[in-house]
Amino acid sequence: MKWLWRILGILLGLLVVLFFVFRVPDTDPAEMRAKYATAPSQFVKLTDGREIHLRDEGPRDAPVIILLHGSNADLSAWQKWTEALRDKYRVIRFDQRGHGLTGPAPGDDYDLTAFVNDVDEVADALDVGTFTLGGNSMGGGIAMGYAIANPDRLDALILVDAGGAPIERKGSGNLAFTLAGKPVIGDLMSQLLPRSLVEKSLSQSVSNQAVVTPEAVDRYWEMARYPGARAATRKRFSTPRRSFSAESVAAMQVPTLVMWGEEDALIPYDAAGWYMDHLPNAKLVHYPGIGHLPMEEAPEKSVADLTAWLDEVLANGNPTSAEPEDTPSVSTP
Repeated sequence: MKWLWRILGILLGLLVVLFFVFRVPDTDPAEMRAKYATAPSQFVKLTDGREIHLRDEGPRDAPVIILLHGSNADLSAWQKWTEALRDKYRVIRFDQRGHGLTGPAPGDDYDLTAFVNDVDEVADALDVGTFTLGGNSMGGGIAMGYAIANPDRLDALILVDAGGAPIERKGSGNLAFTLAGKPVIGDLMSQLLPRSLVEKSLSQSVSNQAVVTPEAVDRYWEMARYPGARAATRKRFSTPRRSFSAESVAAMQVPTLVMWGEEDALIPYDAAGWYMDHLPNAKLVHYPGIGHLPMEEAPEKSVADLTAWLDEVLANGNPTSAEPEDTPSVSTP
């Protein structure tokens, strides 16, 4: 029996050594800022003292568009759209709490309400009145939640393969996202986090593989290892999935453009149908052969669809006059 315990002790010791040998360290914040916070990046301090990494581009007197990235992404997800929009619009995008160069949230608060409040905080810090709000994936769910709570502050809403619909995913989806939600395994993999896992996950998220460049993979991999980002990811993915109620979505009158890749493996195209069934003032545009990131996989087509729709919507204005709800109404499937 003593020999058995000795062998187990040796094996445990070897596992600990191997863990520290293969563990991928955090990235250095100063190096990350030097690499990814070049002009026109800025860090804006919010009322609670946090600094948000953002980019604010375009004419100051132009209509404002605020764009929210998805889970484990950062503001660079909107680069191609921004380049196409910033001559005519003031485009604001920021790294959300627990993402990019913004860093983790105080108190590990990654509730929908906290993300929604951050939108108001950023808009107020930049002296923005009303604006168009767009979001992809997790960011789309946050945008939807914001629209439910604050319809009178929005000119329009853009949902790009958005979260929040009570639709179950079919298929395997994204490997890194699947692992992140599993106890023990998720903790272990977040510390090891090989670059190959990040590349595989990005590849599974899109249909247009041209976006899976070495530079894109490096950025995702390095941002995922920003100090505090791994703990933030585990916290978010260990939180039970919530979805919006049909009633709260149906009561939201803000003009909405629903944009979806038909081959989305993370949030299925059926979710676009759910939103269209319940949103009272919405238009759908969809993209054959495109996955979870239409703004990156089909930037020219998607931004052309967006600008044509915005020209019409902004000319007519937001018809809503309803009082905002205190918090977005959600249900747990």
